[in-house]
Amino acid sequence: MAKQNKKKNQALNLAEQYQGCKRASFWRRLGAYIIDLFTIGFVIAFATALALLVVNIVAKLGGIDLSLYQDSSDYLGHSMWFLAYISLLIIAFFIYFWSCSGQTIGMKLVQLRVQNSDGSNISMTQAAIRLATSAFGLGSFMALLKDRNAFQDLWAECEVVVLPKSLNTWALFKKVEGKEK
Repeated sequence: MAKQNKKKNQALNLAEQYQGCKRASFWRRLGAYIIDLFTIGFVIAFATALALLVVNIVAKLGGIDLSLYQDSSDYLGHSMWFLAYISLLIIAFFIYFWSCSGQTIGMKLVQLRVQNSDGSNISMTQAAIRLATSAFGLGSFMALLKDRNAFQDLWAECEVVVLPKSLNTWALFKKVEGKEK
């Protein structure tokens, strides 16, 4: 019982520490955005290679007729399921990282965290709202204003803060509401 209370107090203390962080500037957000673009690029490249492998295997088995296309990449380029696959992959990337640890890889590297005003992780719903209202990062231009809250943060009722180095450890990267996964 004492061990459980200790973990609960550590989680509460961590949320209190997150609460005291200042809001992130536009330039830090931009740095995280650029790093995340490269990360997403690698994820998309891997997912595309996997899709090309599947298409080639299915074509060899006779499940797909590629005669109307130059090659399997042309087939993927004209396929709505491939567009949906890549779109869902990007959406899942951001929703997962924002709701589970509050940080994408880019945010981790520039010491940013998206959180509720009480220091807790945002929900998956909040992450989806944040992603839908970000306008591909253009909503962050509002962070140039004095209170530094971006458009997507206002809609999702959250904030992006700068973490001190003591709170930006990889051990905390997997924390969900104070619990380790």
